[in-house]
Amino acid sequence: MNVKRTIAGAADNIASLSNTLQQLVLGGEDPGGFFGICVSSMGHSETLSVFPSLIQPLASVDPSQHSTLIAIYVEYFSKDEEDELEVALALSLLDVKPQQKPACRPEPRPPVWQGGYPAKVGGSIPGGATKSKTTTLPGLSYAQSAATGGRGRRPSENLPKTGSGVPSSTPPTHPSRGRAPLPTDTHSTTSQTTRHKHVPGLPAPPTFHQSDRRQDAVNDDARDPLDTEGTCPDQSQKPKRSKNRRQRGKGCGQRAVVGLPHSPSATPPVLLWLRRDLRLHDNPALIGSLQAGAPVVPVFIWSPEEEEGPGVTMATGGACRYWLHQALACLQGALQLLGSHLVLLKADPGSSLGALLGLVGETGARTVLATALYEPWLRERDQRVEAGLRRAGVAWRMVHSYCLRDPYSVSTQGVGLRGLGSVSHFISCCEQNPGPALGPSLDPPVSMPTPSQWPPGDPLDALGLARMPRRKDGTVIDWAANIRASWDFSEQGAHARLEAFLQDGVYRYEKESGRADSPNTSCLSPYLHWGQISPRWLLWDAKSARCRPQKFQRKLAWRDLAYWQLSLFPALPWESLRPAYKALRWSSDRGHLKAWQRGRTGYPLVDAAMRQLWLTGWVNNYMRHVVASFLIAYLHLPWQEGYLWFQDTLLDADVAIDAMMWQNGGMCGLDHWNFVMHPVDAALTCDPGGSYVRKWCPELAALPDDIIHKPWRCPASILRRAGVAFGHTYPEPIVTDLEARRGQSLQDVAQVRSTLSEYVDERSGCDLVPLPPRLVAEALGSAGGDQLRTGGEQFLLPVITRMEFKHRRGDPGEDAASNPYDAVLKGYVNRKRDETVAFLNQRDFSASVMNEGAQRRERLDSDMRILEGLPRAPPGRGRARPTPAAQGQTS
Repeated sequence: MNVKRTIAGAADNIASLSNTLQQLVLGGEDPGGFFGICVSSMGHSETLSVFPSLIQPLASVDPSQHSTLIAIYVEYFSKDEEDELEVALALSLLDVKPQQKPACRPEPRPPVWQGGYPAKVGGSIPGGATKSKTTTLPGLSYAQSAATGGRGRRPSENLPKTGSGVPSSTPPTHPSRGRAPLPTDTHSTTSQTTRHKHVPGLPAPPTFHQSDRRQDAVNDDARDPLDTEGTCPDQSQKPKRSKNRRQRGKGCGQRAVVGLPHSPSATPPVLLWLRRDLRLHDNPALIGSLQAGAPVVPVFIWSPEEEEGPGVTMATGGACRYWLHQALACLQGALQLLGSHLVLLKADPGSSLGALLGLVGETGARTVLATALYEPWLRERDQRVEAGLRRAGVAWRMVHSYCLRDPYSVSTQGVGLRGLGSVSHFISCCEQNPGPALGPSLDPPVSMPTPSQWPPGDPLDALGLARMPRRKDGTVIDWAANIRASWDFSEQGAHARLEAFLQDGVYRYEKESGRADSPNTSCLSPYLHWGQISPRWLLWDAKSARCRPQKFQRKLAWRDLAYWQLSLFPALPWESLRPAYKALRWSSDRGHLKAWQRGRTGYPLVDAAMRQLWLTGWVNNYMRHVVASFLIAYLHLPWQEGYLWFQDTLLDADVAIDAMMWQNGGMCGLDHWNFVMHPVDAALTCDPGGSYVRKWCPELAALPDDIIHKPWRCPASILRRAGVAFGHTYPEPIVTDLEARRGQSLQDVAQVRSTLSEYVDERSGCDLVPLPPRLVAEALGSAGGDQLRTGGEQFLLPVITRMEFKHRRGDPGEDAASNPYDAVLKGYVNRKRDETVAFLNQRDFSASVMNEGAQRRERLDSDMRILEGLPRAPPGRGRARPTPAAQGQTS
């Protein structure tokens, strides 16, 4: 009798709950409240066994509500680890497999961005710094704001840690990391990490091994690695996270979490076309594909012919492709831990559309989502793909997240064209014409719905991204060995480097980011290029850290500026923007080019930077300026050669950024560098003690500090004791008279400006650049139209021009030493002053920065006196002045 009453009561409860379920569908009840009613009515044990079947009708009626209820159900019954097996058995009735427990929900965090960037940010800075005002980047935002969501946990707690390579039966090995741990589940306000217990019946995490096939980039002679063994600054180990750093982010809104995978059904899947968004965190395209409530098929299509575009772009060189290979392997492992899979395809030449249409036919998908790319040729490719898919009845959705601001939405309205090419002008354009507000960054999903059957794909090695060249005797040239030892290619590695930088290097970045002998930079550029960390996430973390360096935040503005320039000038990677400079007389000495590429110029600072680039695929921004100045101003080699070498050897090889910076360095871009790095004296700023040179040029390690950057001045006895023999252990300088080489470079520029005077503005002396139609239309419709000059059918704009070029216009043959606007950073020519600065550098690096600042102020004051017709200021009393012999030295 009691049994019958119990069964009847249970039937009444279920009938009542079915009515409540209808109210949930109609919006009269929320998921959390409905689950609470179920637990109250049926009790713990009965809810555990009955609830999945009770809400099963929602799977077809309202998949989103069904996913939310499943997540609440799993979270409630996962609090007791002893019940995990029971939960898995109960869910097996629905043919679903939980892969990862949902995280504890964080405390709400108020949104930071309200209609763009705030005008001022400030706050106390650890280490005793005082509150300061910092101008931020107004108006830089996504073209489409992401859905509401926040970060409840740190990135490295959500991501499975994967090594480089492809899935295999052997665990990963790494010099600094051992086995790949299982995913962790950590509360947002603690730094303790708890490992999941493996539940019987659930799939175990995959393991990884190193791939054997690498990129065949160049021949044996060019890719035979140097003997020097070196690595980037060691940031691969997971850093400690202080309580303050973990509590600083108070999550806003709800997590962008989806439920467990749906059971196989006839619902058409969504194709998620991954390109340069190889991440789970803050991926609007990924979250958008999940919001459809249908199975998601992530796919990566490799079409190198489409990537390259017209002209000589070299969009993906050997090092960049190697990084892509490792990043795809890591993403494969991360998706497998979510119960999903990455489909890899190698498309026929120029046939990404064909590959997508083939997947549509195999899967029945009716929607394709992708993250926008901004290179003009890739944008045209995407427009063709969109048209082809729409003809086939397939919906196409594009999400903007690769840059903070869609470059095709930037306008000069209200700002004008004065200063075009500078980052300040670009920020003003974004501030005057702001796009949609920058939304909060998104957490990764805890699982992904899967299709009933996965389409076939190609193995990772078949893409040919990491194939290694072979010598004539059949041996493999493993040129990437040092790169593997220097980097963690995973998304977790990106967040670990960011965390380490925000805890340490960020506090020295403002003044010491140019130091080559200490790790004061973030090393995040390769991860940004392939989208393993989003610029929005990076900016959120940089601004929420207590130290807010303006210089670091402006780097993201430079990145967006580069893509804006590329959208305006599609020929940026191969054609000079200033027409007169196309006639520059460049050297054709291939021996000098090869010596520069291999780090054998005889100038230790240049050689150290080029060897670091060769071995690790990366070098900091200051050293990139040093080697570029040497190639252009002292070797007289064309900037295109430097651009192509960087594109082949840099792991962060980016067409837009490299092309813009090499054009500016080559004197033919929209902006002019107002400096030229001297290959010897620049070391006083970036490597005063010589430790950087000793690391990458070990044959010079025994030389004294004061002579290591100019070994040709070292006495023969010291050279013998140090084991240095010019021409044998270390090369002799390939050029000797640096001042004469620099003077010839200035004379060549003056000559082309005089010959092609139609491209020089008579009033200001600035170079004139033809404007693209987009800017012409904006300028003619604004008050800035009077800034234009008409040259035939072209509209010409005066652009930023280096003062020393304007000064030489009147006398092209003038001696370089007499030019008051000399842009070479010569350092210090007085020996006593050199010794004093070297001593101060050992004690406090800021001393050299102060000295350089004083020199710049003195030079500007002298220039203003000349312009105003005033006599030169008398030298200060008690100050050391260079002797005539010192003035003639070329170092």
